[in-house]
Amino acid sequence: MIESILMALAGGALIGLAASAMLFFVGRVAGISGIYGGLLKPSTGDNQWRLMFIAGLLVGGGILMAFAPTVFQAPAGHSWMTIGVAGLLVGFGVRMGNGCTSGHGVCGLSRFSGRSLVATLTFMGAGFATATIVHLLTGGVL
Repeated sequence: MIESILMALAGGALIGLAASAMLFFVGRVAGISGIYGGLLKPSTGDNQWRLMFIAGLLVGGGILMAFAPTVFQAPAGHSWMTIGVAGLLVGFGVRMGNGCTSGHGVCGLSRFSGRSLVATLTFMGAGFATATIVHLLTGGVL
C-alpha cells in the first residue's frame, strides 16, 4: 500500500515537473490532445517540438516496457479490443471537451483556469459514473 502511494506521489511530481519544464522552456502547455491534434493539421508550421514531445512519450514508454513489462499487460477480464474502443471513446470525448485531463487537469488548474476546473470536474464525474455503471452491469459489487 505504501509503495503504491509513493509511486503515485513520484508520478505526480514528475508530471508536474515535466509540465512546468514544457511551459518554461517551450512556452507551451503540455496538453497531450492539443499537441497530437496539432500534428494532424497540415499547416501548423510548428511540428518539430510536437514530434519531439510524442517521440519522448514513445521512448519513455519503451524504456518502461524494457524494465517493467507487466505494466503493459491487459487487466484481467479486459481484451485489447475493449481497451482500444475505450481509447477511441476517450479521444472522442477529448475533442468534444476541447482538451484532455493533462491540459485541463494538470496545466489548466495550475493556472487557476475556471474553464479547466469545470472541465476537470466533468471528466472526473463522468469517469466515476461510467466506471460505476459498467462495474454494476458486469456483475461487480461496490
